[in-house]
Amino acid sequence: MQSKNIPLDERIIFALDVASPEEAKRLVERLESHIHFYKVGLQLFLSGWFPIVEWIAGRGHKVMLDLKFYDIPQTVSLAAGQLAGRGVTFATVHGNEPIVRAAAGAGAGVTILAVTVLTSFSSEDMGKFFGYRGKVEDLVLDRARAAVASGAGGIVASGAEAPRLRSELGEDFLIVTPGIRPAGTVAGKDDQKRVVTAGSAIGGGADYVVVGRPVRDATDPFAVIETMQEEISHSLGRLG
Repeated sequence: MQSKNIPLDERIIFALDVASPEEAKRLVERLESHIHFYKVGLQLFLSGWFPIVEWIAGRGHKVMLDLKFYDIPQTVSLAAGQLAGRGVTFATVHGNEPIVRAAAGAGAGVTILAVTVLTSFSSEDMGKFFGYRGKVEDLVLDRARAAVASGAGGIVASGAEAPRLRSELGEDFLIVTPGIRPAGTVAGKDDQKRVVTAGSAIGGGADYVVVGRPVRDATDPFAVIETMQEEISHSLGRLG
């Protein structure tokens, strides 16, 4: 989907991983000259519930509701139905086939993104904690293939896996890539294991990148955003 006309100010999804709606609103008001897509995760959603989602959408921005639904299919279907009319553009679910089908079939008018393997897990972690002895990129591909076939409009996956997903599964789905770090800092010490730059993620086939701490904690967040947008533009220019 690299040919899709996605505005540059929507390519970066800013992660509002903060404790209160008030803090989230301050960040949106500060960054909205440069960014028009925001992620609301568990922490903020449990603090601000749907009103914070609707506030963001009411300012003309898009929202990725990152709750990673995981339950029996009927419960997931009913939960996904609650998203209708709330201003949500993307919603995440764990990438198990029955769960994806249930969420996609809820008819909420929301693009369902299937989470393949969390970017905080490495291949070693998958073996240690889940008994999976293969390569993490193989598991991502298997889950992505099944999720797309089950109705997911997109996949959440590391930029390291995006090129293979595009090569083997084609263009007819979105790839949203978290674990983004500015150039020169991808080896930073935090809970993300499979990290890449914004430019390499988009160049490898991702459509959107999710960024939080590198922007939020920067002395000059606009400089970080503009550098990432320049990387993205350069990558899209090469692809075009």
